[in-house]
Formats: sequence, structure tokens, C-alpha cells
Amino acid sequence: MPTASPAATPAVPAPLVARRSQRLAGRVRVPGDKSISHRALLIGLLAVGATDIEGLLEGEDVLATARACALLGAAVERLAPGRWRVRGVGVGSLLAPDAVLDFGNSGTGVRLAMGVVAGHPIEAVFDGDQSLRRRPMRRVLEPLARMGAAIIDEAEGGQLPLRLRGAEDAIPIVFESSVPSAQVKSAVLLCGLAAPGETTVIEAEATRDHTERMLAYFGAELGITPHGEHGRRITLKGRPELVPRPIGVPADPSSSAFPLIAALVVPDSDLILEDVLANPLRTGLLVTLKEMGANIEEIDRREQGGEPVVDLRVRASNLRGVEVPTARAPSMIDEYPVLAVAAAFAEGETRMRGLSELRVKESDRLAAIAAGLAANGVEHEVAGDDLIVRGGSGRVRGGGTVMTHMDHRIAMAFLVMGLASDKPVAVDDTSFIATSFPGFAELMRGLGADLS
Repeated sequence: MPTASPAATPAVPAPLVARRSQRLAGRVRVPGDKSISHRALLIGLLAVGATDIEGLLEGEDVLATARACALLGAAVERLAPGRWRVRGVGVGSLLAPDAVLDFGNSGTGVRLAMGVVAGHPIEAVFDGDQSLRRRPMRRVLEPLARMGAAIIDEAEGGQLPLRLRGAEDAIPIVFESSVPSAQVKSAVLLCGLAAPGETTVIEAEATRDHTERMLAYFGAELGITPHGEHGRRITLKGRPELVPRPIGVPADPSSSAFPLIAALVVPDSDLILEDVLANPLRTGLLVTLKEMGANIEEIDRREQGGEPVVDLRVRASNLRGVEVPTARAPSMIDEYPVLAVAAAFAEGETRMRGLSELRVKESDRLAAIAAGLAANGVEHEVAGDDLIVRGGSGRVRGGGTVMTHMDHRIAMAFLVMGLASDKPVAVDDTSFIATSFPGFAELMRGLGADLS
């Protein structure tokens, strides 16, 4: 067993109750996108020189990645709230860390950092909190082993904590992913930066492409072509010299989903969400909500740091049930908990297909969503990997207490439910919300939400 960081003192549970609110209104920007924030730090580490980042999400997950980058040799400096500078050491020049790389609750941070370390001849111990220690790592470790990395020690089942030795000379591979996962794809590409020749990832279902966009923005050579009906073939030329560039992190669409859906289900609401990331591989929720009849208006679409952004005006709407295809899951995988809440208020049945990936998130999210719906009187069914929600035509009984299982998105989703349900909805713990959305409760109260 590798040397692990001491178990953190468990946070004191912070229960919260959401009550039916009159209306939500205002203009607000949610925190920066978590996926882009992780990548800005890690690719900044691999560039030579100073990368300035504006709008970095300062949640616990991203701060863990910042600490890991510092242990791997970067100079990481917080200049002001949301403004950070990373002085990178370049591909091939990482330092062996003198402490455990502890990623807390962050699956994205730990898996991407494994890809970075795997391409360098150093050893590192990776660890996290009890939730992260239960999450699968072999799907990332298997392709990295093909590229020359070695697992020196690991917890039972290929889980954290584990010790990884990077390759002396990374091997370029052609990797065809069996599971749609931007984290696995990104780990392989980040390792491939250190390999001579070309590293190729083939995905049957296109997943979020922030790694590819940011690598190209920093000067890497990538070729991207269609593969099959929904997939892509990504080829990266190894051993580039990445040139630092300023990054503006857009507002996180996964975090925006909570006030957005709250505004749809709380009567008379009218809300503007600013600077929301509009990457087409992250807009599955918007597509689905518009199919459900949501009144969402796009304002001032523009580009920021290689990514499209948009302002969204959202007004209370009468929603209807729809079928959400499996192919859409990669573009909205983190939004299903709150989509299930929207479906509970819709008229008719909503069937969300192909949700197997939800079983290996911060919790078994599929089971946690189902339990939360049951606790609040929402008719539903789990059929294999599909979730079926039978809506109440704008009415949800509420009155339940939801077990969050240390999962920030479960907590926020069911607090949204309580803002429009007949009876209050309680969640057992909100302490983990800070991993992705620091200040969530305060922001929602500022819009008119009754949370206490």
C-alpha cells in the first residue's frame, strides 16, 4: 500500500432546507467552469513561462489541482480573487513531488494529473477523500500503462491511494475508448505530449473537448476528424513546446444549470446568466430543456480564450416530458440530477437513456437521484441504465430529506426542487457544494431563493 495522506477530519455536516419561493430575478454570473479551470492549471504547468488565468474557479476541487501543480514544479500564485498565474516548467521537466498529491473530491483533477505524471520519469502518490477513494481509476491507468507508466502500488481494486511511476520514454499509442470519458481521453493526450510521434484517441461518442481546444490554443498540433456517426478521432503530435497564453475561464454551464432550472420551475421568475460556456459538447442540457418547452433566450454569443460563451435569459416555463437519447449523455453527464428535478415539474414522462456513467460519479448518482425523487413523492422508475420521471404538471409534493452521499450536485439539485415544491425539501449536508460552486447558497438567496 502506498504512503497516503492522513485522513482528513470529516467536515461538520451542514444541512439546509429549501422552501417555496415567490420568484427568482436578477443578473448573475456563476463561478468559472471547473473542467476548464483544471486544464488551465495543468497545461500552464506544461507550458514554458507564465500563464495568466482570469476567472478560475476557486472551489476545493480546483485548488487541489493548483497544489498538485506546485508540487510538480510550477510556481502557482493567486494574484486576486479568480486571478491566478502559473509559471510552468515545460513538457519533460516536471519535478518529483515531495508530498502526496491529494485531490480531495476531484475525479477530474486526479485523472488528468495521472496523465501528466505518466509521461515523465518521476514517481508520485495520488490520494483523495473517502468518496474519491471509492471511484474507479483503472479505466485511466490501463492506457497509461500501455504508454509506459507503471503502477507501483495501489489500494484494492485499482483505487486510491496509489503510487504511479511515469515512463522513462513515453510510448505513443492508438487508444480506442470503450466508455465515453473526457477524463480518460484527456489523460492519454496529456501523457502523449511527452511521447515522440503521434498519439491517437478514438471515441465512439464525442466527449467534451476542452483539452484539445486548450492544447491547440497553447500551440500543440492536433488533427481532429469525424469517426462513425457521433465520434471523433483525435491525433496529437508529441513533444511540442507549449507557449503560455492568457486564459479567461467562462462561467460553468454545469453550475449554471441550478439557477437556470430554478428559474424555469419557480413561477414568475426572470433571470439572466452571464458568460455561460456554450461549447457545443457541453450544451446537451440546453438542447433538452428547449425540447421541453423552456423559455431560454441566447444573448450576445461570442468567443473567449478559444471557447464560445453566451448570456442566457431564462423565464419561468411550463415544461413537458421528452425522451433524452443516450448519445446526448456525454454533453450533459453532470446535469442529470437537476434535469431530473425539472422533469418532476414537467407534464408527462421524461425518459433519460444511457446513464451508466452516473453510477461511478461522486456517489452512485443514479441511485441517489432515485432516492431523492422517492423521498419527495415523485413517481419514477430506474430501468437498466435509464431513468424515467413521471412529472406532476408543475406540482411536486416535496417534504422529504435527501441523503447527499457527499455529492455536491445531488445537494444542489434537490435544493432547487424545494424552491418550487409544495412542502420544503431538506438535504442532509451541503458542505461538499464548495468543491464546485463556492457561494451557492448566498448567490441563490440573492436571486430570491428561500434557503435556511
